[in-house]
Amino acid sequence: MEEITQKKSVEEGGLNFVEQEIVKDLEEGKNGGRLNTRFPPEPNGYLHIGHAKAIIMDFGAARKFGGTCNLRLDDTNPQKEDTEYVESIKRDIKWLGYDWEDRLFYASDYFPQLYDFAIRLIKEGKAYVDEQTSEEIAAQKGTPTEPGVNSPYRDRPVEENLELFEKMNRGDFEEGSMVLRAKIDMANGNMHFRDPIMYRIIKKPHWRTGEKWKVYPMYDFAHGQSDYFEGVTHSICTLEFVPHRPLYDYFIDLLAGPDYRPRQIEFNRLNLTYTVMSKRKLLQLVQEGLVNGWDDPRMPTLCGLRRRGYTPSSIRDFVDRIGYTKYEALNHIELLEHAVREDLNKTATRVSAVVNPVKLILTNYPEDKEETIMMENNPENPNEGKHPMPFTRELWIEREDFMENPPKKFFRLSPDKEVRLKGAYIIRCTGVKKNADGEIEEIYAEYDPDTKSGMPGSDRKVKGTLHWVSVPSAVNVEVRDYDRLFSVENPSAEECDFRELLNPDSLKVRKDVKLEPWAASMAKPEDHFQFTRLGYYTVDPDSEPGKLIFNKTIGLKDTWAKEQKKL
Repeated sequence: MEEITQKKSVEEGGLNFVEQEIVKDLEEGKNGGRLNTRFPPEPNGYLHIGHAKAIIMDFGAARKFGGTCNLRLDDTNPQKEDTEYVESIKRDIKWLGYDWEDRLFYASDYFPQLYDFAIRLIKEGKAYVDEQTSEEIAAQKGTPTEPGVNSPYRDRPVEENLELFEKMNRGDFEEGSMVLRAKIDMANGNMHFRDPIMYRIIKKPHWRTGEKWKVYPMYDFAHGQSDYFEGVTHSICTLEFVPHRPLYDYFIDLLAGPDYRPRQIEFNRLNLTYTVMSKRKLLQLVQEGLVNGWDDPRMPTLCGLRRRGYTPSSIRDFVDRIGYTKYEALNHIELLEHAVREDLNKTATRVSAVVNPVKLILTNYPEDKEETIMMENNPENPNEGKHPMPFTRELWIEREDFMENPPKKFFRLSPDKEVRLKGAYIIRCTGVKKNADGEIEEIYAEYDPDTKSGMPGSDRKVKGTLHWVSVPSAVNVEVRDYDRLFSVENPSAEECDFRELLNPDSLKVRKDVKLEPWAASMAKPEDHFQFTRLGYYTVDPDSEPGKLIFNKTIGLKDTWAKEQKKL
């Protein structure tokens, strides 16, 4: 039944091209009909949304077709790696909804096999020790249209290469003084075949293997062989590895037998407007204090998106919408925002908060009276129920919801105009009080007691509805308003330093936001709320009892949906 379903999906175009290739291999019985993918991040930084696309493919394809997916940390460079990154990678994958179960591996698990393979290639005359500098090696590589020049050390005797390589690993030579290179073809049209470096000397202790190794494999040498040693059937990666694939296959062919070999398939990267994805640039932002750490809500890191309030399901939905192709593209951040907005609209609890407060006094409402208004938790899901909200004579409303001299289509509060207070009464403005600078301090209004929402006779219509919070019970909270980190659509394409393109208004902090008491009493870190009429917010992990902090996830205005309607 599963095979029939898969075939039908392919015929109907229900699978992307990578999945179609996987199904084809399974149907042909390759690797004994076994499917084993892997997600192989280097533990030298935090995962970002681009990695999410790979995670969703690697783990998702295994889940979809009854296979398994490994998590393998490609820890081949102890100079840049840290256990902090390892733990963050694990957290982020689980947060996205995937689990490697008992299949956690490290490239360092295979250091002995890789070293033995290198010795074998030396003995077969397919690898040699080169004493040239990195600059000399680069200069001799040639160009895509001109062949390279052989190293003067290329024809060293096998015994000498073996002795030197063993001394390299003992630590007898300094870093940068020698490398082990594969002897392939310095005239090959593929630059990666021009005697690529297999090993270099690094004398920093490895965080897993300690002082055992002084030579470490290069990515191109370790990657494919680790796949092979691990039993991976499909090495799914991004398009920049297309030129590397022949070298991947070259090394695999020297190891593989007739019954099993991994296959590399490439798809397009996830590039996003108003964002940089380079690990180097993200690290610069963190180290130079231009953001507040890897989990700054302006960062495209998964921990940053989580802290901002993005949900795993919205990220998976976004990746599903943009799809997998063989062509690079720049994806609009508005589509990602649309995905999270759609998800939160279904799940976020509606509460009242006033970000820029001004006091509203209902002059004909009893001073000592307090009544309870039952507010809907989520109109998208009536089963979510309602919660209580106190209503009193003095209320906070948004300063922007009042104008003394409004334009024609201003449907909020103004002198002698009526609006409804959400869930409560219709009110009419009767006046204002200003301070010495002419700023409005208080707004006065009268309420109509016969217009309480939900009561008989309350169906009188007015054009404007305002959200509000009771003054006596309001809880002061901090709100961090986040915007895009960069002020230009494609910062990576600009010729200037990317740091010059940072948006100076990407973070605004308000410390006097008024929140209704029910929300304040039950809010926990990473809880999602919709502040009525304002947007979606999530509780920041830095919140403490008596000090709630909310991060703005996204506003209510959906520019993506609006533009799609025009098409």
